[in-house]
Amino acid sequence: MNKKIGFLLTFTLIYSCSEPVQEPESDSFLNIAGARVGLASQQPIDWDFQAVDPYMNMDPKLSSSRVPLFGDLHVHTTYSFDAYIFGTLATPDDAYEFAKGKPIKHPGGFDVSIDRPLDFYGVTDHGTFLGHVEEAATPGTQYYEAPSSAPVNDINSPENLNISTIPRRTEAFGAFLVNTVNALREQKLDIRYVDSISRRAWADTVGAAQRHNDPGNFTTFIGYEYTASTPDMGNLHRNVIFRGNSNRIPSVPYSRANSNDPEGLWQWMDRLREDGIESLAIPHNSNGSDGFMFALKDSFGNPFTKEYAELRMRNEPIVEITQVKGTSDTHPALSTNDEWADFEIMPFKVATQSFSEPKGSYVRDALLEGMKMEQTEGFNPYKFGLIGSSDSHTAASSQEEDNFFSKIGLLDSSAALRGSIPVTDPAMLASGQLFEEVDGNQYMNSSSITWGAAGLAGVWAEENTRNSIYDAFRRKESFATTGPRMTIRFFAGFNLNANKLNDADLIEYLYSNAKTMGADLDGIGLQSPSFFVWAVRDAFTAPLQRVQIIKGFVDSNGNPQEQVFDVACSDGGMPDAETYRCPDNNAKVDIASCAFSQDVGAAELKTFWTDPTFEVTQRAFYYVRALENPTCRWSTWDALRNNVEPRSDIPKTIQERVWSSPIHYIP
Repeated sequence: MNKKIGFLLTFTLIYSCSEPVQEPESDSFLNIAGARVGLASQQPIDWDFQAVDPYMNMDPKLSSSRVPLFGDLHVHTTYSFDAYIFGTLATPDDAYEFAKGKPIKHPGGFDVSIDRPLDFYGVTDHGTFLGHVEEAATPGTQYYEAPSSAPVNDINSPENLNISTIPRRTEAFGAFLVNTVNALREQKLDIRYVDSISRRAWADTVGAAQRHNDPGNFTTFIGYEYTASTPDMGNLHRNVIFRGNSNRIPSVPYSRANSNDPEGLWQWMDRLREDGIESLAIPHNSNGSDGFMFALKDSFGNPFTKEYAELRMRNEPIVEITQVKGTSDTHPALSTNDEWADFEIMPFKVATQSFSEPKGSYVRDALLEGMKMEQTEGFNPYKFGLIGSSDSHTAASSQEEDNFFSKIGLLDSSAALRGSIPVTDPAMLASGQLFEEVDGNQYMNSSSITWGAAGLAGVWAEENTRNSIYDAFRRKESFATTGPRMTIRFFAGFNLNANKLNDADLIEYLYSNAKTMGADLDGIGLQSPSFFVWAVRDAFTAPLQRVQIIKGFVDSNGNPQEQVFDVACSDGGMPDAETYRCPDNNAKVDIASCAFSQDVGAAELKTFWTDPTFEVTQRAFYYVRALENPTCRWSTWDALRNNVEPRSDIPKTIQERVWSSPIHYIP
């Protein structure tokens, strides 16, 4: 693992300092049918950042018909360099079949499937070196014959698809990237040939999305991952998702080869938008950014400006708050009064075992700093909505604690490799991998044990189509779960009638008289707003324990502050008037069997709530977090199935959760 980290860092330094790879002369856009068209052949979108959001539909009757839909917008297949190196042969077509409920083959040789089909799915392979490793590993190709490709030659031939090749694969992970960059710089590889590989892989990715898109039943999104980082491995990755209402998309993704600065990506997206091609970028794994994802200066060290904030929010309206590589809501060092802050924390920079700086790396902190800027500077670059996803590198979303197969193919394809059970195989112990001693046993020493089962993106949309789901992302009527398909409603308004709590027309009433998640609520005189929240459990997982509202505000001294309020309790409980906490419902988990309490908890929790600390002149944001009763963590399931005790230094249980997008109160 240390060698892997070293090679990654070397690659980062070399590649980030190299000259941008110039795109060969070609048409700028690809028609799905194969014909090429020019850049300026469509009417531009009329986009004004200051205007009313063009995706906001406030017709209450139409809005109240919105239904919850669940999906994953962060999935890698054989075309991603890191997925292929670790054994993934599944294609974009396979990925979509998996999301629809079909089993597919894991690199470890076993079948994987999902318990219920998803509503939408997006393959987001790395734009950098898209399709390259597969080409370089395949005999008979020009890439295969290049000396720079030697580390990956035949790496996924049948005789090599086993865990004994893991040391070779970790070496190849860094060596191929460094070798290829050097070969391109020294003109030992033809840039036109290399570019053509990315174009073919991208065309197949687009084609797969088109083949599997089934409006009304199953939605696919055309997208990819923009993979940038700081010189010391601070994560700056984004997934770029196209709205998909046109048959024209870029012929090759904008990648790190074009610019390692996100500002370049956003400017490119703006140029596409001017030509009628709409897209959004979704930052992810901010927890591993070492404080750079939500820094207070731009990529060049300059203070933020109004133009910067508008550019960023125009292109990044939502962020990914949870996925396999940890949760990015908040950190216990940042939210010292939040008892639930220490949840699935992956403390490292991505692909390293170096600790990531919490400040500037977590969503709640970014919301607070953005709100402070809005008050002092008049702009806010961090007023985003929330989703979850997986970051699967096997084409298959691993989101269920009791069906967890992790994300990196062969590298974490067994419980022992994930670090959840002791390593006893003499061959593994002698393999040169790094181990740590826990409870007198030898465990794999890697960050994998800190990972969690994947998240899901949720939206409230009128129908299961690209346009409807995308528009929900744009207006930030989106939510994030840690895997279970819990739903959450969240509204805020003035003079709301709490007596309508159980009325059949409640949601239509709220759309008519309130603002939903993702929106701004402008203050009215001296009135205090009221909030409505409604959480519904996933019938296939644990009951709900409590619903909370997270409040962020700027105090009278100009300092950002936060509070956590329990607003709805299971089993007839009421929040304490002083602590704002629900009584414990005494839900239990039997670690020996992973059975959890079924006789306590709620199928749904809903309430109207007013903020007891509200100040009419105080800028604030609010978002919902609903918690299930405790259940077994994936690592405990691994231990149970292998008849060993769960390791003592890892939580045995978790409380799955769902987050709404924030509502901002503007005095």
